[in-house]
Amino acid sequence: MKSPWYAVSLLAGGLFFASTAPAQTASGALLQQMEQASQSLNYELAYINVSRLGIESLRYRHAVIDNTVYAQLLQMDGPRREVLQRGDDISYFEPGLEPFTLNGGHIVDSLPSLVYADFQRLSASYDFVPVGRTRVADQLCEVIRIVARDGTRYSYVVWLDSETRLPLRVDLLDRDGETLEQYRVVSFAVDEGVRNLLEGLRKAKLPPSLSVPASKPVNFSWKAGWLPAGMSEVSQSRRTIPSLDKPVESRLFSDGLFSVSINISAADRNSRTQVLRTGRRTVQTVVRNNVEITVVGEVPPVTARRIADAVNLGASR
Repeated sequence: MKSPWYAVSLLAGGLFFASTAPAQTASGALLQQMEQASQSLNYELAYINVSRLGIESLRYRHAVIDNTVYAQLLQMDGPRREVLQRGDDISYFEPGLEPFTLNGGHIVDSLPSLVYADFQRLSASYDFVPVGRTRVADQLCEVIRIVARDGTRYSYVVWLDSETRLPLRVDLLDRDGETLEQYRVVSFAVDEGVRNLLEGLRKAKLPPSLSVPASKPVNFSWKAGWLPAGMSEVSQSRRTIPSLDKPVESRLFSDGLFSVSINISAADRNSRTQVLRTGRRTVQTVVRNNVEITVVGEVPPVTARRIADAVNLGASR
């Protein structure tokens, strides 16, 4: 006969699951509302980005006019750097460079990439933990923490405006809880005035589009032996780096929130095992069987090393 403690533990586990499952669902719904609000509302944000590299002050305007997205990102300090969006055209204006246009769904440097994530997909490998409520930019916010269940990645804490669901603060934390990056809104407005400010973009003359050469299909004899849960291959390529004068084979993986690439090349006299970390990005190099394996990605060093050590070089290596 099993002890009473066994029955108590089963009951406790059932209560824990019953209490956390609705919280996960509710928090996931709030995050999906954040993604929808960020892409559908007419608004202006003044915010700062804080990282180990320094502090940036920026302004972002976003409007939807006749089912087309128009947006402007402006660097507020130093040389004028501006990015404009009209539909799927993203145009860049930077000092010392000829303006150019690329195809894309949103301005990459505007809001944190987390905002555009597929939270339904992420729910398979991440927990969405409600933390409570607090104020940011004089607004009441819902606070949610996003944590990978396997503990192999960084985590996020998101502050969502309780009324509009726009993100007013986003912190990227390392595994020790230290802040690596912070996006923080200082002031914002949600009104039709922003639409009027961006109306001129409808007929503005944008710089020419840059054509990106199509990638050729390639076959590699190596593969990833281990990856964090939820990561899948996005692309692969083979290219020659001019400064190294040797071919490099690469595979890019993503879980929809963080990305990592595995790069394989022949080892030379300068190759050695080493790790470098700058903010969220880790570069881990391992030399094995005269092959240089370099993992570059938005993962902690211990995770990058595990990915590198697990690479299966194949029978031909």
